[in-house]
Amino acid sequence: MIAGGGIIGLSTALEMAQTGLHVVVLERGHVMSEASWAAAGMLAARDPENPPILRALSEFSLSLYPEYLEQLRRLSGHSVRLRTRRALQGSRVGERMPLGACGSVDLGSARQLVPGLNGEGRQFLLLEEDSLDPRDLCRALPLAAAAAGVELVENTEVLSVTEQGGFVEVETRAGRMTAKSFVSCCGAWAGSLRGSTGRLEADRLGIEPRKGQLVTVEMPAAESLQVVLRTPETYLVPRGDGRIVIGATVLRAGFDKAAEQDVAEILFREACALWPPLAQAKIVDTWAGLRPGSADGLPLMGACGENLWIAAGHFRNGILLAPATGRIMRKLLTGQQPEVSVEAFSPARFALAEG
Repeated sequence: MIAGGGIIGLSTALEMAQTGLHVVVLERGHVMSEASWAAAGMLAARDPENPPILRALSEFSLSLYPEYLEQLRRLSGHSVRLRTRRALQGSRVGERMPLGACGSVDLGSARQLVPGLNGEGRQFLLLEEDSLDPRDLCRALPLAAAAAGVELVENTEVLSVTEQGGFVEVETRAGRMTAKSFVSCCGAWAGSLRGSTGRLEADRLGIEPRKGQLVTVEMPAAESLQVVLRTPETYLVPRGDGRIVIGATVLRAGFDKAAEQDVAEILFREACALWPPLAQAKIVDTWAGLRPGSADGLPLMGACGENLWIAAGHFRNGILLAPATGRIMRKLLTGQQPEVSVEAFSPARFALAEG
């Protein structure tokens, strides 16, 4: 049984279903309607702003993406196409790129890629990096999971989980259920579970929501952006049809998902300062999502007890890390060795820190 019907939960369910297991996914609302729906969709495995310890996991997940997208197409009948294939990464004004960062380009070359770029005082990297529209995933992934035999149960919030004699009792608002194994993929809500979780209580895992607001603008037909443009302060992600997604804030605001007009205007101004041609665009949508942030900024993947597991806390990289997370959780639950080490992402690290 899996709690959480976002991209992490459904990708894990899809992997588990391939082993012949009956997989049930419980979702508090509607599947793929929270952080997965709200994301920008950058597969930013080589973003120098990412923690270095994420690199091996990110590269592994990136290597799985072609197979992952083909599986979704085959099972759902819907293609999830890549919208861009490169990203231009800028430093903060007056700062240098981290040591070891590859792909340096000078300002003149950066402006050839992004005409009109205001890059004074920044260094730039050109990264071979894909992006997709998460709304495409939101359509394809639930259909693929269902086609693989996963049972999707929406509007069923998990309240507590308790290990009992080799099984797990799961208390929901719809009643009590029993499962052989339980995986928490509840995203920003992972810290809300109560009850026995073996070595750890779920509310001690340090996961909390981090509000991110984004904006979509439409550009005139004469202007276009062909690559993702990103700095530590802002990013612009073209969708290939005149729309550009601008993001994003990182706020501790509890579970507030309200999109604020003044925040949208600030995001737009910051993006225009980086790429002045954007001033011709008009804002057509703004929304906010809740990223699942952990206490140390790294995901949690592993056992919390004999039959209890967690895959959560992916923060800004849930879309990128979903294929690897699903594969790794399948390997862990079936007693196999994952292709990459997940020692740094073990939930036990917080218990060890307290002890």
